[in-house]
Amino acid sequence: MKNFALLRISFLQNMDILVNQVGKRYNREWIFRHLSATFSAGKYYAITGPNGSGKSTLLQVISGAVTYTEGKIDYSIAGKLMEETSVFEHIAIAAPYLELIEEMTAKEMLDFHSKFKKLVLPIDEILSIVGLSKATNKQIRYFSSGMKQRLKLAQAFLSDTPVLFLDEPTTNLDQEGCALYHQLVNNFTKGKLVIVSSNDPQEYNFCSEVIDIAQYK
Repeated sequence: MKNFALLRISFLQNMDILVNQVGKRYNREWIFRHLSATFSAGKYYAITGPNGSGKSTLLQVISGAVTYTEGKIDYSIAGKLMEETSVFEHIAIAAPYLELIEEMTAKEMLDFHSKFKKLVLPIDEILSIVGLSKATNKQIRYFSSGMKQRLKLAQAFLSDTPVLFLDEPTTNLDQEGCALYHQLVNNFTKGKLVIVSSNDPQEYNFCSEVIDIAQYK
């Protein structure tokens, strides 16, 4: 991989997320409660806990994809509060439960994605970075699970957004793919707010702050 350590995201603005006494309940079961945290631009955070503990749910709540039951979440960009309905425009996410459009090729998928989130590099260059150059015009339905994960990471890391959410980011990746993941972290997250949901320390060992969701049951 080329050295992109000095790459500056062209339209990147600082974004902060303030979580105040937030809880999520499904029917009568509380997944977590009374969680307060400040997620600041340019920092790396991990949400940890055993399988089924609610890590992914918390990540989806913070991202605005799932509504919370109690508490409040404030989003601010460049110091100004945002409407929750516009938060999605400023985040990118890679997660096992997010589907790719399998009838598309890799290049078509990234081109489609770029209509919603600006990409920081040309598509051919992005595919080269994640090792998918030879699959540029191959339908995603014929990709291996590892190739699909590389494409998910590509569209998340290379989107021009101030916030990046990563849920179990090395799912289906081999040793080379895991090394690629860490290269992407090193080269394409400068200045971003990054939140990783994982129970594998190798996926979040670069994070400076760790939230153990078991403490909020």
